[in-house]
Amino acid sequence: MRYVMESRDEARRLLVQERSGNAREALLAAGLQRGDRVLDAGCGPGGITELIAEMVGSSGHVTGMDVSEERLAQARQLNQHHAHVRFQSGDVRRTGLPDAAFDFTWCQFVLQYVPDRWDALAELARVTRPGGKVVISEFDGFGLGNWPFPEPLQQWCQHFTNALLRTVGLDVHVGRKVFHAMRQLGLAQVRVHLLPQFVIAGTADAAMYQDWETRFSALEPAVAPLLGGLEDYRAMCQKYLELLADPDALKYSILLVTEGTRP
Repeated sequence: MRYVMESRDEARRLLVQERSGNAREALLAAGLQRGDRVLDAGCGPGGITELIAEMVGSSGHVTGMDVSEERLAQARQLNQHHAHVRFQSGDVRRTGLPDAAFDFTWCQFVLQYVPDRWDALAELARVTRPGGKVVISEFDGFGLGNWPFPEPLQQWCQHFTNALLRTVGLDVHVGRKVFHAMRQLGLAQVRVHLLPQFVIAGTADAAMYQDWETRFSALEPAVAPLLGGLEDYRAMCQKYLELLADPDALKYSILLVTEGTRP
């Protein structure tokens, strides 16, 4: 599985995203408890792993898993002060972990990138003990909640998200689909928590602006050919960045945190 967002700046971007998001609120809403054995599936550079480790305390245990050895090295460095944390290489679709090994399995911003994402969900349920929680945190309609939203830019954003799905399998609407998938899988007590991923009333700050610049740059090789070529792609990306900088525009995105219990 190739990670389409890879770039020289991606580790920094991911860590900023992890530390500035609503992970603590989402984890608490889904019922994370002290002493839990937790899998952080697709842990990236380990920012949320660190948060989970603090929340479960030394009586708990956290396993961080990622396909990227580079990310795992960063995560180990960040979490070296936590004796109850370990990291290992693994694919969310085929973890190689024992059945029923965790009380709480957490996976954020991963299924959106995985073509066979529901196989991955089944694997995450398998490694969760009966009575344990599987928690999937994903955005829904990322980057599409804006007003004013000029019609040409709105249409381009729709073409952009369609191109992502066709070329690299990235689904910006995956958040809304997890509830149904958990029900079909047979998970019990499936609940959905709605949180803001971001709300920008006015001009976006420098970190958000840079985040979008990094996204557009990383995705350029895959989607620019489907969107009129490089020149047109960069021109429309600039239009979106101008929208982020508009002091009179609202920009927002929602996060759907879906939890299910393994029977």
